Amino acid sequence: MAFNDSTESAGPAMPRWETIVFDAAGAADFAPASALDALEADVARAARSLETRECPGADRLGWLDPEAACPAAERAAIREEAERARADCDAYVVIGIGGSYLGARAVREALRGHADGPELFFAGTGLHAGATARLLRDLRDRDVRVCAISKSGTTLEPALALRFWREFLERKYGRAGAARRITAVTDAHRGALRALAVAAGWRVFAVPDDVGGRFSVLTPVGLLPLAVAGLDIDALVAGATSMRQACREPRLRDNPAHFYAAHRHVLGARGFRTEILSAFCEDLRWLQEWWKQLFGESEGQRGRGLFPAAATMTADLHSLGQYIQDGPRDLFETFLCARETAPALRVPAVEFPADPEADDGLGALAGRSLDAINALAWEGVRQAHVAGGVPCLELTLDRLDPRTVGGLIHFFEKAVAVSGLLLGVNPFEQPGVEAYKREVSRLLGRR
Repeated sequence: MAFNDSTESAGPAMPRWETIVFDAAGAADFAPASALDALEADVARAARSLETRECPGADRLGWLDPEAACPAAERAAIREEAERARADCDAYVVIGIGGSYLGARAVREALRGHADGPELFFAGTGLHAGATARLLRDLRDRDVRVCAISKSGTTLEPALALRFWREFLERKYGRAGAARRITAVTDAHRGALRALAVAAGWRVFAVPDDVGGRFSVLTPVGLLPLAVAGLDIDALVAGATSMRQACREPRLRDNPAHFYAAHRHVLGARGFRTEILSAFCEDLRWLQEWWKQLFGESEGQRGRGLFPAAATMTADLHSLGQYIQDGPRDLFETFLCARETAPALRVPAVEFPADPEADDGLGALAGRSLDAINALAWEGVRQAHVAGGVPCLELTLDRLDPRTVGGLIHFFEKAVAVSGLLLGVNPFEQPGVEAYKREVSRLLGRR
């Protein structure tokens, strides 16, 4: 394990995993070393209960070992299916909601520069008729395939969407042609979607029995759409596997996910009840959305948990910036920053009219990379927010590539598992979600 440089005033050295550094110097005055030290035994106990499968939700821990969650042979089958899709479609519609689509969308958006396959579209994420009609219309002249993702096949939004897209394909390609263009990712043994897929002759991939939806991005749930998009799914899994090893370090300060979880717990106990994931990279916006589900659904139980919010910088500095800087001191920030996204993009030198009022005052930045300027902006924001009483954590990515993003996914999954156990909740269930589903089903008259 290597570490970034740190001074005594900034607190102890922070964990680094390959291309990701976790830095908590901006929270040192709010989460002192003594509070973290006092929590170390509890963190170790929570982590040990995960490894020994003795924690609440022990039957949902398949994600802990990324290689086992989607072995090499299954990834090979996924790549074969992806090649078939890439050969005859330019639009791939992923039907799913929550964990059935957020992970794939997050990774696809974060790695746009690495994707060379058909464009991914997402359906079944809501009940808005206008959005459904527009997508059906926009793709009517495209070569389309559909991937239906649902553990049960009865979740309202994706089940309705599948009806529309099945009809769309059957009108366009005929019943037999449509059957060749639909793939299901569903329960390995039972459920409405599996029964329908088997009866209709669709290709089927299984959701692992021991992996819940919001932890499923590195299983066929996320890897199949990502392979179709042209991304290196083996590198994603390899990055997650490497991060898993880093996140098994026993000492708190050597373990990036545990150190992050400990800071969140200490800050929450001290009244900082909202965490804002502030990304200085627009390509990470959907990863923020995935993070919100992962942490909100895992922790928000029995009146406990931090509220997960997100801001995309620097745009949101011009809308939420005032509130973060001067509003109630009940929030903290975790900055998610990518150092290199397009290093060759440099500020052009331009000539201005003789009138000095027409000069934008940015001549000194000519020739500098926009990524470097963005890095200075986030450092300025961090300093201003810390000075304003906002604890600030940082996750800095050297670059955005499949291995790094795979590592980041496992980092957050391990962190939320430990964090939820520290709160005394089962981070692998979501009883509140089931409550709203029951009420909606009652109103719809569903059996």
